[in-house]
Amino acid sequence: MSWTQANDPLCATCATTPAIETIIEARARDLGGFSVGRVLPSARRRLVGPFIFFDHMGPAALGPGQGIDVRPHPHINLATVTYLFEGEIVHRDSLGSLQTIRPGAINWMTAGKGIVHSERTDPQLRKAGSRLHGLQLWVALPQAHEESEPDFRHYSSATLPEIEMARARVRVLAGGAYGAASPVRTLSSLFYVEAVIAAGGALPLPEEHRERAAYVVKGVIRCGEERIEASRMVVFAPGPTPPLRAESAARVMLIGGAPLDGERHIWWNFVSSSRERIEQAKRDWKEGRFQRVPGETESIPLPEA
Repeated sequence: MSWTQANDPLCATCATTPAIETIIEARARDLGGFSVGRVLPSARRRLVGPFIFFDHMGPAALGPGQGIDVRPHPHINLATVTYLFEGEIVHRDSLGSLQTIRPGAINWMTAGKGIVHSERTDPQLRKAGSRLHGLQLWVALPQAHEESEPDFRHYSSATLPEIEMARARVRVLAGGAYGAASPVRTLSSLFYVEAVIAAGGALPLPEEHRERAAYVVKGVIRCGEERIEASRMVVFAPGPTPPLRAESAARVMLIGGAPLDGERHIWWNFVSSSRERIEQAKRDWKEGRFQRVPGETESIPLPEA
């Protein structure tokens, strides 16, 4: 999905637990009739590890005749990762990929030097109505891979490792954590984890990664003195961290990894270590030099600002 502003205000609270750097609240954004909660980037915290964008979609009830229609739009120098809790999204891209993503699976699209994709509700599902709930993240690529060949890979739910702990269940969606490694092909050191914690349960945080954050999808958790409710991301300071304790049954997403190798610029759907590269991508999209998505005739125009 697309980001239409170069800067976005931060809604954060000061943390009282030393292990916590800040807490960011999701801000509502309208993506053409469909509302999402935007967490990253924010004015104070642009990235966590290589993760530069974090959108929480729904939960939303789509009535009969309703659906999402994110028209073809371009990306460069990043990877998108989509993960659903409910519903379906049909992905098409300029490589010719056609894939329906369903709950528990991972779609990982590496834009590299440039890719175009669309995201829509299947026509049959649209007729009946459906629910949609999930996350879309962007991962900024290391400089050595920014201009790599574009790539799309789908990983079914059954291929992702799951770990049972005392009063918690963890799925490693990408990277490595808790002694398990996801099969998802990434180009940098990172981790992306879904944790479902029973009320009263506790979950230690992976400590092998320098930058870490936890986003509460559902429920309430505590970390030290801090109470974190749903639709908030807690960003941790480097070093030891108290475990996450579930005040109520909770679903929490953990992200992080090694810091990026230099500054990244973001404008609309473009992320790059080079401002000049973003300007080139803007010209290429406006002048029709990106490859088209087979079967698609629409596109999102380049924003004026």
